[in-house]
Amino acid sequence: MSLTTLLGFSFVQNAIYAVTAVALAAGAVGYFVVLRRQAFAAHAIGHIGFAGAAGAVLLGLAPVVGLLVFCLGAGLVIGLAGATLDDRDAVVGVTLTAALGLGVLFISLYSGYANATYSILFGQILGVTTGDVWLVAGLSAAVLLTVSLVYRPLLFVSVDAQSAAVRGVSPMSYSVLFMGLLALTTVVAIQIVGVLLVFALLVAPAATAAALTGRPARAMLLAMALALASSWIGLALAIWIGGPTSFWITALASLGYLGARVRLRVGQAHGQRVAA
Repeated sequence: MSLTTLLGFSFVQNAIYAVTAVALAAGAVGYFVVLRRQAFAAHAIGHIGFAGAAGAVLLGLAPVVGLLVFCLGAGLVIGLAGATLDDRDAVVGVTLTAALGLGVLFISLYSGYANATYSILFGQILGVTTGDVWLVAGLSAAVLLTVSLVYRPLLFVSVDAQSAAVRGVSPMSYSVLFMGLLALTTVVAIQIVGVLLVFALLVAPAATAAALTGRPARAMLLAMALALASSWIGLALAIWIGGPTSFWITALASLGYLGARVRLRVGQAHGQRVAA
């Protein structure tokens, strides 16, 4: 089957639109996840969202409603209670544990077959509808717009919270704002790669970009480009070769990070030999 024929299918077009929106948002927010050392929070929020999806199914609602409520709620709790590095991991861990317990309860109480809930674990990019595309695009646009508006103060707080506080920039406020952005991005990304792999799309491209350049603006743009490339190529491989789209996307993103680390090590070794 030719590429032109494949692109003529509506489900392929929807997948391309959705994966583009997700990659751009994940790359932008993922850079700050790496910069602020909040990878554990990014990982936890996705699993917390699964509990929300299970609760929504139990109540007869769309799983995305539970995703939004639980992810945003978790982001608010972590942002308010874990603004400092010293207690952040503990707050994230306790919040995650409580949410997973609720998820187990919701699933045990549901008597039907929660196919929609389980699909959230692994993503459903080739099953995205036109309505899903509009939802994902809207949330991604809101995330990108907010990041562009608060880029400088958020970067300042992320790099040096104490100096930012002295200058009148509230670390707590931006912590809550950032966790809200992370929660929205997680909800968007789950539609593509699922709860189990959302961590890779958020962190791997951004970590790769941070390893390749130390300039914040360039690193964030590079993270967006890498996330976009991994998503497009992964989607193409899934359609042409077969296999889960989430596997291809996360495999490419992880290989990109591995390549960046090897390049960095080789460069450091070369520099040491020259200095010697």
